[in-house]
Amino acid sequence: MERVRAEQSARVPAELTDRPRWVRYSSRKVPLRTDGRFASVIDPSGWSDFATAARSGAGQGVGFVLTASDGFVVVDLDHAVERGRLLPWAQRIVDSLPPTYMERGHSGGGLHLWFRGSVAAGRRVRRGDEALEVYSDRRYIIVGERVPGTPLSLAVLPPGVVEELL
Repeated sequence: MERVRAEQSARVPAELTDRPRWVRYSSRKVPLRTDGRFASVIDPSGWSDFATAARSGAGQGVGFVLTASDGFVVVDLDHAVERGRLLPWAQRIVDSLPPTYMERGHSGGGLHLWFRGSVAAGRRVRRGDEALEVYSDRRYIIVGERVPGTPLSLAVLPPGVVEELL
């Protein structure tokens, strides 16, 4: 079990694992406390440190709760990967952003790009098959598998870039 936790820590930036913002999640993608009860994204009493969440057997895996005070932004690209390749619309977005920690979403077809920064309000945009979400507060993100070759750190999200994406 210690080896598994060490491997998970090596795949997730310390900027995230150092903060007590971790939850588990259910098969229906509902955030859970480490004891299996519902966890709120606005009540830190249900959140844990990374090691405790990784060690817990509740639910399906781990997630990270975004809070405005932490200054993290996640750009979530849904249905962006097909047969192991980024779709052209998603590639354009990835190429327009600085290199940063990136992971595959729980489904395997999405991507999460993690940044330091903030956005005024979460946004969700769908244009045909393109689906883009941007969040920095009162959400939790299921943490997936790191995309090989991406940094194990968070880049700064340039001001105004989110508005350009949307």
